[in-house]
Amino acid sequence: MPDLRLIEETVENALAQDAYELVDMKYLQEGGRWILRFFVDKHGGVTLDDCQRISEKVGSILDATDMMTHSYCLEVSSPGVDRILKKAKDFKRFSGQRVKVRLKTAVDGRRRFQGYLQGMENDGLLLENGGSTIRLPLAAVEEARLDPELEV
Repeated sequence: MPDLRLIEETVENALAQDAYELVDMKYLQEGGRWILRFFVDKHGGVTLDDCQRISEKVGSILDATDMMTHSYCLEVSSPGVDRILKKAKDFKRFSGQRVKVRLKTAVDGRRRFQGYLQGMENDGLLLENGGSTIRLPLAAVEEARLDPELEV
């Protein structure tokens, strides 16, 4: 099994040199093959050309360092409109945006919350929902995503 933490750190540093942000990384098996998937963003958004350029750069780095221990398929994508929020800086950056949060364990009998992110306070997310503010411990968050109101 490859050292995923080392791969993520190496790729994150390489992308930062070109003003890209590594939003998320997934390593999973689909259809009998291993897939290493990177979700990348930058100010103003990511284009298809950006994804191709990043794929070539990351592929070269992984090949040169022999970090991958077996064959795999490399995929690079934008994080999409429902971008995942993982790091403290994500929760600060997207303050004021509508989000969906799923917790590892229930808080007040619930695992799923939706509302407007009001930032962070003492290792917890502040979420405004229906006029009240809920504090959710960051360590309890299983997944948090932007939940944009899309115009139809």
